Formats: sequence, C-alpha cells, structure tokens
Amino acid sequence: MSERLSTLFGALIAERERSWPPEQLARNVAQRRQLVDRFDPASLIQTGSPLPPTLLSDVEGGTLAVPDSGGRPQLLLFFRYAECPACSIALPHYARSLWPELQRRGVQLIAISPQAPDRLRAIKSRFDLPYPVASDEGNRLAGAVGILFAPDDQPDPPPPGWPGEITGTGTWALPQPTALLVDGRGIVRAVTVSPDWLDRPEAEDILATIDAALARDVAA
Repeated sequence: MSERLSTLFGALIAERERSWPPEQLARNVAQRRQLVDRFDPASLIQTGSPLPPTLLSDVEGGTLAVPDSGGRPQLLLFFRYAECPACSIALPHYARSLWPELQRRGVQLIAISPQAPDRLRAIKSRFDLPYPVASDEGNRLAGAVGILFAPDDQPDPPPPGWPGEITGTGTWALPQPTALLVDGRGIVRAVTVSPDWLDRPEAEDILATIDAALARDVAA
C-alpha cells in the first residue's frame, strides 16, 4: 500500500521546522491558518450544479474538454504550480495510489494549474505522471468553481519569485487544492477543497466519495 499523503506532508513540515528561519516558518503557518479560517463552503460551486464547459491547454499539446466530450466522469485535481513542494508530493502520490483505481472505474483524472503550459510541463515530465496535466489559463475554471485565493499583502512592485512570476500569469491568484468530480453530463457531483495546501485528502477518501456518487447514479 502506498504511504499516506499525510505522512509525506508531515515529513515536509518537520524538515521545514528544522531548516527554515523562524520568521519564514511563522509566515507560512499563518497564511495557511488564515485560509482555513476564511474558507466559506457557500462560495463554492455546489453539488448538482453544471460545470461551465472549458477547454484546457494540455502541457503535451492540444486541448482537453471539461466536461469530457465523450461523456466520461472526470476527477479534476486543481493544484498551485509545478514548483510547489506540496504539489510535487501530492501529484506523484496520487499517480501511485489514485490513478490506477480511477482507471478501473472509468474516471478520467486531470491535474489542473493556472501556470503557463511551457512552465507547467516540468511537473509532468519530472515525475512521469501517467495522467494529463493541463493549464487553466486565466484561472477561468478555478474562478468558476470558487477556489481562488490571493495574499492580503501584495507589494507593488512585487518581489522576485512572487506567484505571478512563477506561474507566468502576472497575477497573485492561485487555486486552493481541490478534488472535483464531474459526471458525464457535466454535473458537479462532489467538491473537496483543501484551504491548507499541506492538508489534502487521502486517495481512499477521494475514492470513497467517487464510489458513493457513482452508486447514486446507478440507483437513480
């Protein structure tokens, strides 16, 4: 069985506590806590709502339709950007623990970030991810889902390494990590948001949510 995601994140947090300056660590903890405190589930797209049709730019070229034009259910994993340490843990972990099970269920997995495709390609190639990685250019889909956030402190001019520079978007906005299930008709069946990007759902929890949604479809 694959190691739990919480264990992998725990090791990252422990390493930062050993190696980061106290001020940097405190800022990181405070920002994640603030996002949790401000999270409002009512601001999200709701289960049962149609997902706006969107064409995403696949990092390997071409486009991906959301919802799927062939009527397959899709699990959309929104993440921050290719260089994000937490995303670099979560995406390969889901490749090991989640993607094979989704294949058995006929559910397409797509990892989505606002980062420009030429920069986003790095995480796909670095970890040889077996599922598509796509750019949500302009945060159009993330905005429609209601998962965008930006820091309160936005210096002008921005400092080196700010989100807009890393992603190539020129904006501070990033998506909160999210697992969204959309069915073959384009209806949102489940949304799980992680305001704290170091506290994301385990693969088995995502699968349990998907199985429950698919079972309801059969019953209906």
